[in-house]
Amino acid sequence: MSAFSQSALLPDSRLPRLIRPGAERDLAAFIAAHRAAVEECLLEHGALLFRGFDVASVEHFERVGDELSPEKLGYMYRSTPRSTAGQGVFTTTEYPPDQEIVLHCENAYQREWPARVAFCCLVAPAEGGQTPVADMRRVHAAIGAELMDRFESRRVRYVRHYRPHLDIPWQVVFQTSDRAEVAAYCDAHGIEHEWLDVNTLRTAQTSQGTARHPVTGERVFFNQAHLFHLSALGAEVVTSLVNLFGRDRLPRNAYFGDGGEIAPEDLDRVRQAFAGAAVDFSWQPGDVLLLDNMQVAHGRRPFRGPRRVLASLFGSSTEGKGEA
Repeated sequence: MSAFSQSALLPDSRLPRLIRPGAERDLAAFIAAHRAAVEECLLEHGALLFRGFDVASVEHFERVGDELSPEKLGYMYRSTPRSTAGQGVFTTTEYPPDQEIVLHCENAYQREWPARVAFCCLVAPAEGGQTPVADMRRVHAAIGAELMDRFESRRVRYVRHYRPHLDIPWQVVFQTSDRAEVAAYCDAHGIEHEWLDVNTLRTAQTSQGTARHPVTGERVFFNQAHLFHLSALGAEVVTSLVNLFGRDRLPRNAYFGDGGEIAPEDLDRVRQAFAGAAVDFSWQPGDVLLLDNMQVAHGRRPFRGPRRVLASLFGSSTEGKGEA
């Protein structure tokens, strides 16, 4: 990569790779001119941080996305609240700033997911608010082959119950208020669905526990059981929810694909693997972070002060696509 500089942002970590501009500070034009080099660098490092380019608005980020991929994806069958900010541009998860978002690969609970995720920082928080990233190779090593094999063979089943005023409503999850459209979407995507009463919708989908990277062929831990499982909520919250709804009607939970329970200690091991592999950097306004969604996980640290970080999703991958 000649007309610009690249270097390790953090010592002893292959990611994220820091890319700084030479004469060309328009990031969209830069990517158009150096597409092959960007692709090669992303495959090698898994995460690229473009810093020092002129990216100061939603429109700038939209143009960057147009150059990164002709296939911008929407957020459907949502698991967290977000808002549309532009064409193929969304806010990052709108959880309260004091909450941490555990590391994960984007949409790994679905049978279809983005091959790449891009983030753009327009306003950096005064304190905290980092988007930690984790090399999935390190995560896999910490999880261990035995547990990886178990997730691969047994897969993961996600069960959700949508009710008014709890979690996110089905109208947001499916981006429609038409129940017929919800049924059509579920039928097309292998999602079981049932109205338990006039206000309560249950969905269930069995998805992959691991997947194969379509280029490298590497096996990837690729699910979100550690986010959906009730053990992620803490004992006090779990007790309250079970008392309110019963164990079989919780807002969300995860099981093995054969219906068996996932041991909380196994998911603790998964969470520890992600946490142990996490690396942090502080956002600067104008930063754009591009991730290979199957090589690199991401999350969010708590923060104070205004923070505006946007996201775009690119290129669809599916269960079985590119599997070795």
